[in-house]
Amino acid sequence: MGQPIGITNMEYSAADLRRLASREKRGQVVRRLLALAMILEGYSRTDAAEMNGMDRQTLRDWVHRYNADGLAGLISKVGLGPSRLLNEAQMAELLALVLEGPDPEVDKVVRWRCVDLREQVARRFSVQVTVCTIGRWLRELHLTRLQPRPFHPKKDLVAQETFKKTFAA
Repeated sequence: MGQPIGITNMEYSAADLRRLASREKRGQVVRRLLALAMILEGYSRTDAAEMNGMDRQTLRDWVHRYNADGLAGLISKVGLGPSRLLNEAQMAELLALVLEGPDPEVDKVVRWRCVDLREQVARRFSVQVTVCTIGRWLRELHLTRLQPRPFHPKKDLVAQETFKKTFAA
């Protein structure tokens, strides 16, 4: 086994690190500060790591980050996450498509369902997504998946009113 990596960042003493740990709200950072304080007090790397719920190799990585970046190196970095599949212009086009509604002769549907919108997104933007993703995008656009009953283009309003009047009697 090689020589352990020493703490070269001597900005804080072991007592200072413990004081900082007592004020810290993030549990992971507290464990890292306490492990570093134990190393400065003379504990072995293995004991300091085990007492703070980590592996010796993990503690070594945190010592490297502390030496390079100080206290800021002990904070977990969170990634940005996956990039959006549709940009703002494409989302605006999707919103316009939904608000405009389908053309029954071209689209072969009388109202948009998530399945139909998924096909439109695949055709227009070359992006394959699930039905759940379409529902999530609709919620982001402040729309709902629920649709009113479709309006039939050939319905006869006069016949409906006549039926209502004659049926009630």
